Amino acid sequence: MTAEIRFGTDGWRAVIAEDYTFDNVRLVSQALARYLQSTGAAQGPVIVGYDTRFGSEDFADATAEVLAANGVHTIVTPEATPTPAVSLAVIEKKLKGGVVITASHNPGKWNGYKYKPDYGGSAPPEIIEAIEAELPAARSDGIRRMPIEDARRQGLVEYQEVGDAYRQQLARLVDVPTLIEREGTVVYDAMFGAGAGHLPALLDGGRLKVVAINQERNPAFPGIHAPEPIAVNLPRLREAVPRSGALLGIATDGDADRVGIVDERGDFVNQLQVYALLALYLLEVRGLRGPLVKTLSQSYMVDKLGRLYGVPVYETAVGFKYVGPKMGETDAIMGGEESGGFGFKGHIPERDGTLAGLYVLDLVMHMRRPLSKVLEYLEEKVGRYYYKRVDLTFEESRRDELRQRLASNPPDSILGKKVAKFQTEDGFKYVLEDGTWLLIRFSGTEPVLRIYTETDSPQSVDPMLEEGKRLAGL
Repeated sequence: MTAEIRFGTDGWRAVIAEDYTFDNVRLVSQALARYLQSTGAAQGPVIVGYDTRFGSEDFADATAEVLAANGVHTIVTPEATPTPAVSLAVIEKKLKGGVVITASHNPGKWNGYKYKPDYGGSAPPEIIEAIEAELPAARSDGIRRMPIEDARRQGLVEYQEVGDAYRQQLARLVDVPTLIEREGTVVYDAMFGAGAGHLPALLDGGRLKVVAINQERNPAFPGIHAPEPIAVNLPRLREAVPRSGALLGIATDGDADRVGIVDERGDFVNQLQVYALLALYLLEVRGLRGPLVKTLSQSYMVDKLGRLYGVPVYETAVGFKYVGPKMGETDAIMGGEESGGFGFKGHIPERDGTLAGLYVLDLVMHMRRPLSKVLEYLEEKVGRYYYKRVDLTFEESRRDELRQRLASNPPDSILGKKVAKFQTEDGFKYVLEDGTWLLIRFSGTEPVLRIYTETDSPQSVDPMLEEGKRLAGL
């Protein structure tokens, strides 16, 4: 039996050939077409991009066939394209929206469907709910479909490359001519994903050397569990950086909207540290002032930097569909989440892994010290913190039971420290009296319970996570 189609934190994702089928992609596209018709945007144009996963270009064409049959003028990228490039195209071309065929950082057997409204950011809950509400009618009334070649002949579908415009935008945000004339090496790992080629092309032509790995398309993502830029998935990058004598390593995930950073020794810099480094770069190196936005799974170091530099810090639920609007509302200079997704003022209201990596590289160049020493400089300002996350699978039938267990009887203290705040906006977060925290929340796309902690002692990390498991009953 086909599972119900539901959009999670950022789009609909499913296993290819089980629930992620051409029929279901066309069904979602018909629901999207109905939504566009209901909002007066049915003529488009809408852009459809895709990543390097198995069949992604065919699923993109299937999407375009349905949109075209419903009278929506559709632009399709002719090659795998980073999600941020699609978002930028929506903004620069003043399109009615964008679709990206991608499962982002999920394992290779998954694919997905992201929708970007006319402002280029992640669709907020109300738009997702409106598209989902069209699914029953799309199923009962039937799916309209026009063969892709017929749609092209009629001018309803056209192919346009958007990578050049994306790289030009990045070059406007970073002083590339100065950056590439610095001595040094950077290693870039595309993780076999849609970011391949963009950073090397941008940094070409100067004295800065770029060593590029995992640039070829391989939907199996060999040697890694998934194209998620975390330590366990970056063995080649962590080995290549010290071997090359590089300043640092940069990795982007499957659709290049998330970043992973490795220092000159090959040590992984966790996502909470990366946010703090990026905030330090904007506030101290660039001298910018303005609010910072973070999800509730992001670092307490950000709050400390906010106080140090006199800027407010706002916290949202997990997902850039919450971060992006809050950035716009507060005119923030940066927003970020624990998963390694960071967005910046003056760009798109969405994450961009390549730009985040460039900013970290520029930070190292400006401070003229190894990344590990830049991190030490940060810790002199805000203290040293330790972060870890574990993901636990559970039987889907237990979801309500686990949620109820966590909602009732929250503890007064954890590991001898008083719980100063208990938050339930997105999961269950226990903020302790010293600012350290424990968070337990459900994945939006899988039967997975995520347990996160940030502490000021390496000895308390695992006990905090064990306490999270105990509270959840797993």
